[in-house]
Amino acid sequence: MDRLMAIIMALQHGSQTASALSSKLEVSRRTILRDIQTLSEIGVPIGAASGPNGGYTLMEGFQLPPLQLSSREALCVLFALQGLTRYTDTPFNGERWSVMDKIRSILPHETSKSIDPLLDSMEIEVPKRVYHIPHLEWMLKMTAEGKWLSVFYQSMNHRRRLLIKPHKIFAAHGFWYCDCFSHTHQEDRRLRIDRIQDVAEAEEPADFRELKLSSSQDQDTSIHIRAELTYKGMLQVERDEHIGETIEAAGDELWIADFHLPEKEWEWVVSLFFSLGREARVIMPEKLRAEIRQRASDLYNDYNHAIAEES
Repeated sequence: MDRLMAIIMALQHGSQTASALSSKLEVSRRTILRDIQTLSEIGVPIGAASGPNGGYTLMEGFQLPPLQLSSREALCVLFALQGLTRYTDTPFNGERWSVMDKIRSILPHETSKSIDPLLDSMEIEVPKRVYHIPHLEWMLKMTAEGKWLSVFYQSMNHRRRLLIKPHKIFAAHGFWYCDCFSHTHQEDRRLRIDRIQDVAEAEEPADFRELKLSSSQDQDTSIHIRAELTYKGMLQVERDEHIGETIEAAGDELWIADFHLPEKEWEWVVSLFFSLGREARVIMPEKLRAEIRQRASDLYNDYNHAIAEES
């Protein structure tokens, strides 16, 4: 029955082929054809068209009854919304609460009673942050429309105006981020939206097409990095969205990180392995090992100098 309902909901969004439905619902094409036959027999008005643009459709005017959720479906939706409420600011500040109330209001008492203990024992971990981002919703709209933006951005090192073309906006680690092409830097950048103080729509720069063509022809060379990690080191590295999946177990207490990284990320990877200290040992390249040694030596000398001055 769940699969039959899923087919009807898919057809409400437009024509679907049997192959597309089988892929979505992870069953065989034969099963889908059997389900279509069942739906027709119980009175669901389904039409079929052959040819390259063919598929199954619902006859105009047919609608499902009001939304009904199983206990697991309700748990899934409320759990996701509960994670969103942990963000200090979102484009859906009021809606994230009202939609939870609406979902709870349509649930039978027994269903609500059964999922409440589960919700209380589950959590999407979101660090508590304090910030306000009034332009987030407008930036989402401009990103969806493919617009260029002029933003005043405060990074760790600079405060200046940037000309950017946003690719996507997403939430992670308690913050909202914007992945974009920065015309100012001539490369892709990731910006924290709470550090953007002013936003305005901008014109596409005249040389953007040429820059895009030249950057596609001149790809960054990559660096092959291989390192051993302790258990603690593995836990820290696996959190990284770019290299976390490159870790493989090499023994009971040993893990190997083996990956390629663009040259422009060199400073980042040096800082990463330096911060890991004795929880990681770089095997290659030698250049990375040498730079970590130099940083450790500089730090040692700084502390020696401070101790000498204090005494």
